[in-house]
Amino acid sequence: MATEDKNRATAAAILPLVGGVANIDSTAHCMTRLRLGLRDRSLVDDEALKALPAVMGVVEDDTYQIVLGPGTVARVTPEFERLVEEGRAAATGPEPEPGSAPGPGPAPDAAEELADRGAAIRAQRKARNATPFKLFLRRIADIFVPLIPALIGCGIIAGLGGLLVNLEWLPAVTPALAAMASGFMALIAVFVGYNTAKEFGGTPILGGAVAAIIVFPGVADVDAFGQTLSPGQGGVLGALGAAVLAVYVEKWCRRWVPEALDVLVTPTLTVLVSGLVTLFGLMYVAGEVSSAIGAFADWLLSNGGAGAGFVLGGLFLPLVMLGLHQALIPIHTTLIEQQGFTVLLPILAMAGAGQVGAAMAVYVRLPRNESIRRTIKSALPAGLLGVGEPLIYGVSLPLGRPFVTACVGGAFGGGFVGLFNQLGDTVGSTAIGPSGWALFPLLDGNHALVPTIAVYAGGLLVGYVAGFLATYFFGFGKDLLSEFDVSQEPTPSAVAATGGSPGRPGTRPGAHGGSDPDSPTRAPAGV
Repeated sequence: MATEDKNRATAAAILPLVGGVANIDSTAHCMTRLRLGLRDRSLVDDEALKALPAVMGVVEDDTYQIVLGPGTVARVTPEFERLVEEGRAAATGPEPEPGSAPGPGPAPDAAEELADRGAAIRAQRKARNATPFKLFLRRIADIFVPLIPALIGCGIIAGLGGLLVNLEWLPAVTPALAAMASGFMALIAVFVGYNTAKEFGGTPILGGAVAAIIVFPGVADVDAFGQTLSPGQGGVLGALGAAVLAVYVEKWCRRWVPEALDVLVTPTLTVLVSGLVTLFGLMYVAGEVSSAIGAFADWLLSNGGAGAGFVLGGLFLPLVMLGLHQALIPIHTTLIEQQGFTVLLPILAMAGAGQVGAAMAVYVRLPRNESIRRTIKSALPAGLLGVGEPLIYGVSLPLGRPFVTACVGGAFGGGFVGLFNQLGDTVGSTAIGPSGWALFPLLDGNHALVPTIAVYAGGLLVGYVAGFLATYFFGFGKDLLSEFDVSQEPTPSAVAATGGSPGRPGTRPGAHGGSDPDSPTRAPAGV
């Protein structure tokens, strides 16, 4: 009960700060963020939101996103939705104007220089991400991100089942665990088809119906151009293509089919045309692409694992900043579907290790800036668990050089994990989303669990150390040190945001938003 009260209190604190019930158009959440569609953005009190203890930061994108962290967001969102529904039900007479809910009082003072830099970076990132290609990638991410909770749950159950099999414990239970873990993956194409049609403006159930053809056992009886199809051939990529095609067929039918016949003709033609193209074309093409992805990933890490890991680990944070990491989500999912795990995620997760190491070095190098040090202390636990927004957008990216040296740490950590892949010790993850220490329960590979865990842990340690050393020795110039290694009385907003004692005004964790592993842009957390 106490936890429920806490979550409801958090939701109640957020609601008036985003303009009240009348300002809410839509509510949703991903792995770490409460995503709100707002009628009037100007009614949001950003500074007061950032000062709430439960809020790690805010992000402006196609929706207004409040970073609450994994677990917390899944509990606060239903309470927030309940409060919105109660507010609308209780309303009498004309709907109140947006923003009529009680406000938080006077806005805190403006953020200091470091906060301004973070805000500017966020605005630039938003402008860069508005290109057609990145908007398309965001759509792809929106298709797969809702699947992440099921991938995580089934992945952990699969790991537990495998452990019990290896230990020869509870033999009567392990088949049940295997069924639980495998059921979702056997039908993941259907969920992808459903989400794809929904995202591209079609009827979701028709997208799911067309995608279901791919996993139906009866496709083994279909002879497509002299080749017998296999159930599941093409996987999630085939389901994605089939559902997109279904959306276009459906939209064509809506334009040309008479209204009196629409209810009969449109769904029939949508499934028929899209289904035939899927069976006699898409399944084969998507199957070849999926096989090529798996083969290339295996070849890359087997022949150049150290170098590939170094590049991937070092570039992942910049990819996130550019929004290009979204393209990896279908690749991760395809690898999990094919091999049972993705070999890329443990390498990319090293970027988060480099970020943690860099933050530790910033803490040491700025001994007189109590505000930034408090920010780092409060954000480090989340960073260790793979939630990197507070450290990235609140510390390293606004400072500049420490972001680059964090990438160096990620490169060395990725190179370490890649090297062991090259030596034959494959390290993979059975799900996407978590990283850092939170990835341990999802680890899998081609050897026993203990060596796999040891390699991943070693990669994290290398990332921490490399990120720390690179930042300590190369992350600060004289100008940066003279600017920030000072102690001053903080503004009221800094005290409220950090909840600490007086010190140099800085930023509170995540005050400037960031990128999210389960976002529409949320690819795997990994940062």
